[in-house]
Amino acid sequence: MSERPGLVPDGWSSTEWTRRRVFGLGGALGLATAGSLALSGAMAHRPAGTGNQLRSAVPLPKPYTVPLPIPPVLEPAGTSKGSDRYEITQRRVSAEILPGVRTELWTYDGTFPGPTIESRRGRPVTVAHRNELPVPTVVHLHGGRTPAASDGYPTDLVLPQSWPDPAAHHHAGTHAMPDPRAVISRTTREYTFPMDQRAAMLWYHDHRMDFTAPAIWRGLAGMHIIRDDTEDALDLPRGERELPLMIADRSFASDGSLAYPSLDPALRERPGVRAPYAAGVLGDVILVNGAPWPVHEVVTSRYRLRLLNASNARHYELQAVTDDGRRLDLVQIGADQGLLAAPVTHTTLPIAPAERYDVVVDFAGLPAGSRVRLINRLGTGRTREVMAFRIARRVREATRIPALLADDLPAWRRSEETPVRDFAFRAGHTRHGRGWVIGGRAFDPSRTDVRTRLGAVEVWRFVADVHHPIHLHLAGFRVLARGGRAPLPHDAGLKDTISLRPGESAEIITRFDGYRGRYLFHCHNAEHEDMGMMANIEIA
Repeated sequence: MSERPGLVPDGWSSTEWTRRRVFGLGGALGLATAGSLALSGAMAHRPAGTGNQLRSAVPLPKPYTVPLPIPPVLEPAGTSKGSDRYEITQRRVSAEILPGVRTELWTYDGTFPGPTIESRRGRPVTVAHRNELPVPTVVHLHGGRTPAASDGYPTDLVLPQSWPDPAAHHHAGTHAMPDPRAVISRTTREYTFPMDQRAAMLWYHDHRMDFTAPAIWRGLAGMHIIRDDTEDALDLPRGERELPLMIADRSFASDGSLAYPSLDPALRERPGVRAPYAAGVLGDVILVNGAPWPVHEVVTSRYRLRLLNASNARHYELQAVTDDGRRLDLVQIGADQGLLAAPVTHTTLPIAPAERYDVVVDFAGLPAGSRVRLINRLGTGRTREVMAFRIARRVREATRIPALLADDLPAWRRSEETPVRDFAFRAGHTRHGRGWVIGGRAFDPSRTDVRTRLGAVEVWRFVADVHHPIHLHLAGFRVLARGGRAPLPHDAGLKDTISLRPGESAEIITRFDGYRGRYLFHCHNAEHEDMGMMANIEIA
């Protein structure tokens, strides 16, 4: 059956929407003027990205001169009754991102990226976050199967000690839209994650209402790796040959600070960015684990690269290339939500904001002293470069990539009884003016957009005007189709974020299991998210 939850474009039946969902929007969104957004055919040819790039005003280093940092693994503050407790302080620091230049960052525990948390499947984790920043924060574990109380809903704020009491003093920076269900904490909040899910690399980041984009840009992001016995039994690269890689773009002002076009640089009162950047903010410096265009020494062996695109709006199309032009295979073994059933080999791999890909690269056969560059085929100039690997020495190979990786992926099937919902992601009106909407409506925390029941299997159909990486909280999903055709090779496995290109449609299938409560789905172009492109799901 087909169900319309009110997010089909006004005046269209569900059947008509299905028939016209790709090009009936009249083209993708373009920036008609510096002060307004308008629908246009200008982007219908699928450009390399959606957004506008900030130019740094400070001298930038040459690529491949800075060593790749590996974020520290956080030690538990305590363990009891089969669970682990961690403590993280959110605070400002001055750090050297560009060589010889000091930059103020907002961080988890003083580092960017924040410390990596490693946990075991089925072993619960509690993370106590203390907010010593000048503004409220919210923490979301992206990809986590998390009870609603700990999922990081945008209005469940953790206020700094000096912040006004929202009950006694209305403050636009606290929340300009009433939300009677918001749970406000002062200084510290504990988030509980059951870890009842497949081994995977997740990430945690700020999710504050209206100000997610600038908070992530300033440094509030870190990685969380779940491990389990099934994955441990495979002969995959591990230890020093398993590299978590957080890729993010940034730009720098003349004083070394992070440049970002906020309407309110204090992030207190007025959300949003200046009009030329309303489609997304792109930086001109590519950081990997917080270092600009780093280089890492490797040996002639297989390496497991756990890739995360933590950029606000930049898309990448990654390729591993030797200096003499040889392309190395990127053998995908995992997606957002863990291992694939079987490996998928790519020569190029697109990755949108918030997506994760688990790939193996084999450096065997390369001479010592040679170099492999990880490039971005969607970039130009410096933004075409990402990082490099330098071959240090030859070794004997001790790993392999199994033909069968996992046999526990869900086998959901479409049936006549499967609810089908349609959602259009496009430009529209918000309470702040022009912005980004789902089905013609901007986000309202007090409105329920989708109601479903625990255990329900549903098919969702999306259509986009420009690039929109769409993220579903709580539930992983499988991609059924793109534009009425088969999924693309990189759509394999269980995902929680799908990247739609301009004018593209897609169908996904999911099961809403785990927990009841209020959850979100939204565009993970962080500027779009802050400008209204979120919606509520109520699971009963």
